[in-house]
Amino acid sequence: MHARKSERGSVRALCALVLACLASPLCAADSARPAALDVKATAAVLQDQPRGRGLVPADRVVPGDEVFYTLEIRNTGSRPLPPQTVDFAIPEHMRYVAGSAVAAGADVSYSVDGGRTFDRPENLSVIAAGAEPRPATAADYTHIRWRLKHALKAKALALARFRAVVK
Repeated sequence: MHARKSERGSVRALCALVLACLASPLCAADSARPAALDVKATAAVLQDQPRGRGLVPADRVVPGDEVFYTLEIRNTGSRPLPPQTVDFAIPEHMRYVAGSAVAAGADVSYSVDGGRTFDRPENLSVIAAGAEPRPATAADYTHIRWRLKHALKAKALALARFRAVVK
């Protein structure tokens, strides 16, 4: 993707934000994670390529770009881990795409309060200053939580995905 000179500063800032999020994608609850659990996140965008459209690393993004996030949840140990919970902060300057969070064998919930509480979309609400509570929308989500339903076998890998749009 190409940007005009006047847009390059903001493009660089957005790229830095996406990449910084990938460097530390999980919530503060990381300290409670078993040592054998490794979570790695990658970000990609759809781009025209010689053989058609395909995903490429999200090295350059501009407002309106849809970013595809993939989390690799890996048991690096030699013993099974009980069902795990993985939280991911939706990067600042990104808007979650409704219904895009998926993972086989996992329940997905969301937070609208910075990752303090999680629930299903229909149970979430937000309160604007001086206003009545209203149902939360995907744009209000701050975090996503995947709760794996099954133990993670030794050396096994689980994938979780979602999409977000650059604001």
